[in-house]
Amino acid sequence: MNFLSIDCSTDIGSLFIKAKTKTFSKVLQSDKSNSDLLMQQIIDFFTENNLKFDDISQIFVNQGPGNFSGLRSSLAVAKGVSISKNLNLYGYNTFLWSSGQYFNKKENIFSLIKFREEYFIKKYDKKFKKISKTKKVSISEIIKKYNNKFIIAPKNIIEHFDKKILKLDNLKIVDLDHNVLEFLHLKGLLNEKFIKPFYLT
Repeated sequence: MNFLSIDCSTDIGSLFIKAKTKTFSKVLQSDKSNSDLLMQQIIDFFTENNLKFDDISQIFVNQGPGNFSGLRSSLAVAKGVSISKNLNLYGYNTFLWSSGQYFNKKENIFSLIKFREEYFIKKYDKKFKKISKTKKVSISEIIKKYNNKFIIAPKNIIEHFDKKILKLDNLKIVDLDHNVLEFLHLKGLLNEKFIKPFYLT
């Protein structure tokens, strides 16, 4: 499977391409997330690696949660490219993405992120089919209620976590690997119809 993945959910975004049995990645700064600059970044990324849009068949885009303008811009660009180049478009969220490598390995997985000084948790079963609603949780609740649960947190945001949470023995810190998205897609776990921003309330 050859694809482009776009993640502009945080201040440090990323582009990733899998094509011609090779992978390519690029880090995006926050000032590159508006739609005009992002499209140019994507074009430059393909050019730098001697690739064309014909080399891919899918686009994966992070729906959030995250930065409002970054999500809106990246989703708009992803939809525009998918339509103009006749590419299949799929959406994913950071909760699922960070849990992906533990598919069918744990009975229950609790995916934890921090956004705008608040913590949010989402529960998955081992096949990611039974999904709970996203829940806002306090630091004390995380420590008391989820102390013996299997918790996943993405490495790119843990610098903002409270030290008490980082000391939990059951906390697994994971790299957000774009290659995991291919696996999630093959399992039918990416969004194909409702590709809109994932906002936390």
